[in-house]
Amino acid sequence: MEFRDLKKQYQVLKADIDKAVIEVMSECNFINGRQVRELEEQLAAYVGVKHCITCGNGTDALSMMLMAWGIGPGDAVFVPDFTFFASGEVVSFEGATPVFVDVDPDTYNMDPESLEQATLAVEAEGKLKAKVVIPVDLFGLPADYDRINEIAHSHGMKVLEDGAQGFGGLYKGRKACSLGDAATTSFFPAKPLGCYGDGGAIFTNSDQEAEYLRSIAVHGKGYYKYDNVRIGWNSRLDTIQAAILLVKFKAFQEYELEAVNTVASWYSEKLRDMVKIPVVPEEHYSSWAQYTIQLRDENQRKEIQRRLKEQGIPTMVYYPKPMHEQIAFKGLKQYVPCPVTERLCNTVVSLPLDGYLKKNVSARISGII
Repeated sequence: MEFRDLKKQYQVLKADIDKAVIEVMSECNFINGRQVRELEEQLAAYVGVKHCITCGNGTDALSMMLMAWGIGPGDAVFVPDFTFFASGEVVSFEGATPVFVDVDPDTYNMDPESLEQATLAVEAEGKLKAKVVIPVDLFGLPADYDRINEIAHSHGMKVLEDGAQGFGGLYKGRKACSLGDAATTSFFPAKPLGCYGDGGAIFTNSDQEAEYLRSIAVHGKGYYKYDNVRIGWNSRLDTIQAAILLVKFKAFQEYELEAVNTVASWYSEKLRDMVKIPVVPEEHYSSWAQYTIQLRDENQRKEIQRRLKEQGIPTMVYYPKPMHEQIAFKGLKQYVPCPVTERLCNTVVSLPLDGYLKKNVSARISGII
């Protein structure tokens, strides 16, 4: 079986996806075609922000937003220790310093108390200026934005919501990617809303930021592509990918998001007395990029993975190494301890999950665990 069954999804949506791709091929409008603008308008309306700017991938989206805010050397950017490498990588790429903070043991998201401790430690040392917080909506669940925004803004920092895994989630009635001062997402194929290649988007309510982002995405263009007003780069969502996303976004809204929540509930019902299951706090709604359980220790994890593999059932470990232990970040100061992250890296495992998984299959997987 597949960890996330994109083949099944394609078979269900095949007629509409094939038609959408053929339209792009027939029109030969492969770059910045009408489907790109249509997708941006639909995504902005869905999220509830003024502007959506698509780009080449989710990592570019984070980098571009940090560029828009002028983040660079001497700046501290606070990132969860338990997340994918890109969340911290983009900080170093801009010449700033990532400061890793611990996460909540139930939600896997940034721990506001650890964030506050790290911020105070950075300010007390006086070598870096606290500028940005990047909460990650890990595994589809939005972070605690009321508390994170409060802490960040009280210290003069902006909040950049990393919604790469969280698109479609809800926090107190508000959509993911509308919860910080700006937000980004990824359309990597395995994400809640994924294309058939790389893709990303940035969300902002600022006209000025949107204008800047659209400029740097196309070589720093001004009014047209041969009027270059700044140094930019090349990061655009292909029209073919936009066309595919328009079809998949319709299905995402109409039934996939609800369906994946149903599958997650089947897992939770079977597993709640056996392992530590994911927690979705009150007034939260997850888009379930992953269904991630916690086990007693690494040995139990290996044993469960072995049993599932013998039955042809794939699993994944997100993430086996804390950010602060990545070789690329060797030498960075660790301002606060991250014991929860260190434990999670040894005990979590993610199970197959998508909106097309059948109840009997989820029951079979749960039974093996």
